[in-house]
Amino acid sequence: MEFLRRLSKTKRVGLFVDGPNVLREEFDVDLDTLRDLASEEGNRVMTRLYLNEHAPSSLIQAAEARGFAVITTSGDVDVRLAVDATAAVVEERLDVLVVVSRDTDFKPVLETAAERGVETVAVAPGEHGRSDALQNSAQRALTL
Repeated sequence: MEFLRRLSKTKRVGLFVDGPNVLREEFDVDLDTLRDLASEEGNRVMTRLYLNEHAPSSLIQAAEARGFAVITTSGDVDVRLAVDATAAVVEERLDVLVVVSRDTDFKPVLETAAERGVETVAVAPGEHGRSDALQNSAQRALTL
């Protein structure tokens, strides 16, 4: 069992968080919890939080203090996250892809990752914010 535990720590994990869909008062999601959840999958090599241009600077600073690379965009956050996650998978930089969202738009990203042999985990911010399509397309699904 210890061998398997050590082996799992060698997996390269990418954590991609859809900020506008997850970091909402009704969900009370903690960035430390998300980071720790991804660390349980292996070695985090990408820890990203995607936000729109209207995100408060206090949120950006808090995320950076917790080890997140914060990507802000004036365009659609979903598109940027999907492109970046897919690129990481195609470039073979990840063994495990963790997507935290309640948005079905990321279903193709999870499917592409799985087709390429990357483990997929979909994390929903809560029962109320859960996308069944997203959860069902991942190999593992978690609800906070």
